[in-house]
Amino acid sequence: MEATNEVKPIIKVAAICGSLREGSYHRGLIRAAIQLSQESVNGIEIEYIEIDQLPLLNTDLEGQGTFPPEVEDFRQKIKEADSVLFASPEYNFSLAAPLKNAVDWASRPPNAWANKAAAIISTGGSGGGERAQYHLRQVGVFLDIHFINKPLFCLNAFEPPAKFDKDGNLVNAETKDRLKEVLLALHEFTLRIQGK
Repeated sequence: MEATNEVKPIIKVAAICGSLREGSYHRGLIRAAIQLSQESVNGIEIEYIEIDQLPLLNTDLEGQGTFPPEVEDFRQKIKEADSVLFASPEYNFSLAAPLKNAVDWASRPPNAWANKAAAIISTGGSGGGERAQYHLRQVGVFLDIHFINKPLFCLNAFEPPAKFDKDGNLVNAETKDRLKEVLLALHEFTLRIQGK
């Protein structure tokens, strides 16, 4: 049987990092995901979306069906995406405040998250961010976000061998392979949700 190079449909992924720190390992995971999508994961285009410009959620800032310009821009990028890649740090056994703020702004009517496929990647200490992932999944139930269940990506960043360099870039080959599996699963799941 002759091998064929199947062309996969392209999905647009909005990547959001819950850490605002420039050298954050979560930003490093997103940079690695973007690089993988360009080099070895066909059918995925990832756009990194900044959330540091979003004001704290305050419905007094909403007009008659309008939002502050930076919020409107963020909401539009979520609406245009086929799926979402959350890089979620764990702060005090839960998700980080900047990420929750972004999630809440995009949930204001009309809910920009509705019926989106999503994946979560996280890193940190011994649990690798698993509690934050669990809380984000709980929020997603109400917002109609459909998370992939497997593979689960919770990475202990401090366990040898080194996973990141001094600038927060992912350098560990095995971890890159795990991240690639998440992207492949997100691609497949997104198409399934879209009925393609």
